[in-house]
Amino acid sequence: MYINNYFNTTIWSEQKPEFIKSLTKSTNKYIKNAKNFSEAKAHIKKFGDFGRSYHSTPLTKDNNFIDFRNYIGEKSWEYLDHQGYDMSQYTTMFSELWVQEFAKKGGGHHSSHIHWNQHVSGFYFLKCSDKTSMPIFHEPRTGARSTKLKMKPNQKGVWGGNELIHVKPEPGTLIIFPGFLEHEFSVDYGIEPFRFIHWNIQAIPKEMAKDV
Repeated sequence: MYINNYFNTTIWSEQKPEFIKSLTKSTNKYIKNAKNFSEAKAHIKKFGDFGRSYHSTPLTKDNNFIDFRNYIGEKSWEYLDHQGYDMSQYTTMFSELWVQEFAKKGGGHHSSHIHWNQHVSGFYFLKCSDKTSMPIFHEPRTGARSTKLKMKPNQKGVWGGNELIHVKPEPGTLIIFPGFLEHEFSVDYGIEPFRFIHWNIQAIPKEMAKDV
């Protein structure tokens, strides 16, 4: 019997430790500013920072991120090309690029969501460990969810019937995935710092890109 795995969801990952030091330094001011927003300061003053998730302003125009932007831009183009898309007709452009850090007191998380109309999304982890939050990817096929069966007990690894995939990153872990893929971040316990860069990229027809 032949086994054909159709409709796979492609997730790329690799270790890129060479960006950690420079990007951690470059993102420090963005996290500091995020904590100093009036809304954030008012919340912290009243309730403390438990449960907070601090989002930066866009990083796309900061020249300190040029090398990183170029790298993930190229990888995102390769990611789409690898899946059979005719990338000779498209150019990739950043829709969003920001840094995010969870509260020191713990409770930081991000509920499940997708990035609508984004062809490629990704994470780059600057501060994390086996004691921090982690990304969780959801089964994207609605039909598969509606016919879910119980899995065999004590199975290790990833199987075709898994509905959730937990990924444990290390500092320097880079993950690229389709924007339609539902994902979330587990609750962080505030034991160690958790910071990552997040981005969305669209593939724009070259004719349209001339006018952007």
